[in-house]
Amino acid sequence: MSYYQRFEQIVAIILTLLLSLVVAVALVHLTWRILTLIVLGVVDPANQSVFQVVFGMVMTLLIALEFNHSVLSIAERQNSIVQIKTVLLIALLALVRKFIILDATKIDPMTLLGLSAAILALGAIYWLVREQEGRQKRE
Repeated sequence: MSYYQRFEQIVAIILTLLLSLVVAVALVHLTWRILTLIVLGVVDPANQSVFQVVFGMVMTLLIALEFNHSVLSIAERQNSIVQIKTVLLIALLALVRKFIILDATKIDPMTLLGLSAAILALGAIYWLVREQEGRQKRE
């Protein structure tokens, strides 16, 4: 293993540890927040804003976990670079999170159109990358 590869592995391990700490703290915060909402009786099925906040926090955790997984694969030397599919997946998750937390009554239609176009573009690129990988495996 070259010096740079060792350096890359050390950086990836440190990032993995830091991201794991962030995820753990965020999970504790999310758990505390949900328990507080339940105990206080604020979780009302008719209150959409509470669900948007909770699901936004859940999606943020999922994004952090996926990002941490991609860094961990570098640390384990499975991939020496971050895979494009992982980057696309994280971007798609971030946009889905944005759709979950946005208030449809207050968003500008052009912003909504831009977010929709971004999801379509990322989805198309993800599909193209997946198809290309499938062709390469068949050959």
